[in-house]
Amino acid sequence: MKKRSPLTPKQTITACLLLFLFAGTTLLFFGMRNDEERFEAITDRLFIEEMTSSTLNMHYTLAHPAAFGIEAYDAVLPCYDRASELKGQADAENLLSTLRGFDAKELSDTDAYTYRLLTRSLENGLGLNAFHYYTDPLSPHSGMQTQLPVLLAEYTFRCKRDVQDYLNLLDQTDEYFASLLTYEQEKADAGLLMPASTLEKVKEQCDTILTAASLKSGNHFLQTTFRERLQPLIASGEITDEEAASYISLNDRLLRTVMLPAYISLADGLFILEDASVPLEGLSAKPDGSAYYEYLLRSETGSYRSIAEIKQLLSEAFHQEYTAIHDIAAQHPDLSMYLQNESTDAFPLADADAMLIDLQHRMTDDFPSFPETSSLPEMGSLSEAHSLPEVTVKPVSESLEKYSAPAFYLTTPLDDTDNNVIYINQRQAPSGLELYTTLAHEGYPGHLYQTVYCNRLFNERQENLIRQALWYGGYQEGWALYVEFMSFDYATELLQEQGMEQDALCAELEKHNRSLQLCLYSLLDIMIHYDNASYAQVARVLESFGISEDSSIEAIYTYIVEEPCNYLKYYLGYLEIQELQKEAQTLWQNDYSDLRFHTFLLNCGPSDFATMGEELYRQQSARQKTALQSSSISIIASR
Repeated sequence: MKKRSPLTPKQTITACLLLFLFAGTTLLFFGMRNDEERFEAITDRLFIEEMTSSTLNMHYTLAHPAAFGIEAYDAVLPCYDRASELKGQADAENLLSTLRGFDAKELSDTDAYTYRLLTRSLENGLGLNAFHYYTDPLSPHSGMQTQLPVLLAEYTFRCKRDVQDYLNLLDQTDEYFASLLTYEQEKADAGLLMPASTLEKVKEQCDTILTAASLKSGNHFLQTTFRERLQPLIASGEITDEEAASYISLNDRLLRTVMLPAYISLADGLFILEDASVPLEGLSAKPDGSAYYEYLLRSETGSYRSIAEIKQLLSEAFHQEYTAIHDIAAQHPDLSMYLQNESTDAFPLADADAMLIDLQHRMTDDFPSFPETSSLPEMGSLSEAHSLPEVTVKPVSESLEKYSAPAFYLTTPLDDTDNNVIYINQRQAPSGLELYTTLAHEGYPGHLYQTVYCNRLFNERQENLIRQALWYGGYQEGWALYVEFMSFDYATELLQEQGMEQDALCAELEKHNRSLQLCLYSLLDIMIHYDNASYAQVARVLESFGISEDSSIEAIYTYIVEEPCNYLKYYLGYLEIQELQKEAQTLWQNDYSDLRFHTFLLNCGPSDFATMGEELYRQQSARQKTALQSSSISIIASR
């Protein structure tokens, strides 16, 4: 059920989000006239340093780095090194100290907003970095052993330099995986080794993702996708047939002699580390684990609420969803029998493209149009949109089906929003209502729509580039879940239009059931990782809600232990959006509309929820001040 948008700074093993090479740069900015110039100069340099420190991240952030002042760079796959991490932490502390010397009131509104985001991100990142060996870059569900091949397979070739960079990155995979193994060895020395069962999963992935047999056949996805990506360059004349043949030969050789041995060495090293005495338990069972969890929760969700407040929010949501399910069942006692006898895939639309078109149509009145390239966007609805981006729905490669989410959208670069891909895992292929709501989550009005809108608006407003280096999973996944729940309402409308009243009720019921389930798992996440709940305690909770099979209980418990805060990233992010919506309704009164609220969320762009809440009140105060000034001018003029 996990859905993701790959490539975020979380994929690096450092806990601090921005560990820039900042030393020695501060003096360069003292001669500038004001805080605005100094802030922009510092953040411009930080952005370039962040991009050039990881070519993989840069490639997925910028299609054309030269247009952003990045012309000379070396292809780099950043490797873990403890000494560098410590230096990076010191540099981040120096950066934060420098930023605290700025007067945010002297900055423009957009830079002041970026300033608040950046300082909060650094503060929380430094808090996380105090718990150096608590993160898991080799998680069996989202670790780099599975993420890196996907990112390499989807590495777009726009020019010859991209091909060369790709091959250089491939040539560094042995050093990269060796550094991850070093980190795991240091974790073990610190008494924070992953359980043997978890390491066994990772080892199995290393053994199967890339094999000598698959490479010998020439049909491994890192071979087939490489050849496919070269074809447009050959057709355009960017490279010759001879150059393409040379690149293909080099790609095959690097896969055999560098990447395959890297996976083998990583698997062997993890096997040696396996310790059956290490228990499978939550973060709270580790020294200071609950304190680390608070920082992780804030980083993953963007919520600055206390654990007590979050529990209260979740409890209220749980009661609301449970009541809604009870009421539907009570009002329609024949529904359970219908669910048993009818196909749950009954749905008027079967084709993914048709579903995306229907979603775009139904969202038109409540969501703003994409920003135009010629001027700042007004608060028009999506029905007024022009230049809709292309979207392709593709199956996940068979080689990765076992390790991929049911569906995911691969985020497009800031300067190339016209071509978008949504991946569907055929091994877990959703259909009917599930496919419809999945496409809403990943496409319209979900990740694709939000990403394209924010990137286009970012370019129009020429916002501070450092924001592209800040990651807000709670905003992105919270938005996607928020609109996914809206799509259940769209599906209900569609089914009613087709006279499928019982199926429409089933869609409404499924919406509340999915929300209840995610809410329950989010509560369990806190129980396990903050309150130190045992497996037996979790089992009793699940059994009270009808989940009694040992295999199901074990799977739920294991996933939450191995992926702390993942459910909360989605569900708490969704609840935080709902709380902002309530605040907007209170502030705007009769001027509230879903269109206006969604425009506010999108115009803020990916952010933490504390900063967005402050921005909501700042904008309202500015409007009231402007209205008061206009009223005063009118009174004076009338006299």
